[in-house]
Amino acid sequence: MEYLDLYDEKGNLTGEKVLRSKDMKLEKGKYIKIVIVFIKNDENKFLIQKTSKEKGSVWATTGGLVSSGYTPDETVVKEIEEELGLFIDFNELKHIETIKREFAFQDTYYLEKNINIEDIKVQEEEVEFVKWLSIKEIKELIKNNEFRQGNILAFENLLKKE
Repeated sequence: MEYLDLYDEKGNLTGEKVLRSKDMKLEKGKYIKIVIVFIKNDENKFLIQKTSKEKGSVWATTGGLVSSGYTPDETVVKEIEEELGLFIDFNELKHIETIKREFAFQDTYYLEKNINIEDIKVQEEEVEFVKWLSIKEIKELIKNNEFRQGNILAFENLLKKE
């Protein structure tokens, strides 16, 4: 069983928790936290993963829910390690923004790093495979509704900031 901390309208911890489940319903004014990270190499390509069948078999960036007792900063490093088998120093990451969604605050991080695909060891329960994709290729996935909906706004905002 995994619990998630709850946050108020302003993103402050409430001291309450909710059990993580697929059909989790939150009270109005209560939020959870999500982290995502966009990893870009020197060729201006982003490391994008095809999620496992259990996770919807969609294209997405690395990320996950912030478990109770963890900070978003700790979680983003943990998600990169779990999903990709990579050990990243948090100081390499840049926090880009926090997006307030219907039921969650989504913290977006950015990492510029050349990573050899051969060095990645995907977490098979979550990730089928990873691939370096150009901005044009990602926009095509978005257009064809093949990219995780929750990642689109953060990706578009990131491109505006570059």
